[in-house]
Amino acid sequence: MEITSLSQLDLSKTYSYADYFSWKFQERVELLRGKIMKMSPAPSRNHQRISQIINSEIYQFLKSNPCQVFYAPFDVRLESLKDDKLVKTVVQPDICVICDLTKLDDRGCSGAPELIVEILSPGNTAKEMKHKFELYEEAGVEEYWIVDPAEKIVWQYHLENGIFTNHRPLIEEDVLHSVVLKGFSIELSTVFSD
Repeated sequence: MEITSLSQLDLSKTYSYADYFSWKFQERVELLRGKIMKMSPAPSRNHQRISQIINSEIYQFLKSNPCQVFYAPFDVRLESLKDDKLVKTVVQPDICVICDLTKLDDRGCSGAPELIVEILSPGNTAKEMKHKFELYEEAGVEEYWIVDPAEKIVWQYHLENGIFTNHRPLIEEDVLHSVVLKGFSIELSTVFSD
């Protein structure tokens, strides 16, 4: 049976990427460990502005670099380094950078991007802070930024021995220096300017 509406699915069931890829509906969803997570409604103007600023800065930096930057909607299929090889997680990070270009295909990215940026929106804070944090850590994402527009804070994590570590939160007056993209930095006053 062709799935043309999210309402046709049992949200308590576990699905795979093969299921996800076969669905023909317009609603945007992610699969977190096989469970369907509805995405927030269209992001706010401020969310989109912040995303555009960060994406633009990274894009300019990467012009002389083999890495590539992508922004949502862009499917990233993740496999846990601790779990089986059946892909049960498909996410659409706000921004991701892929340096291992063999991970790219016509459907998006298969494997962990080197850098993921998620921008919090009302209603998705718990998902970003807990579920995706754990998924990105397990999948081997090397660097993960969580941007909180309301508080004007960025949490920057990098993977050390399979575990995300960070220092203090970065605030509007700070400069964020990427661990993975050597030489890349961004002034957070630019990111959070109204």
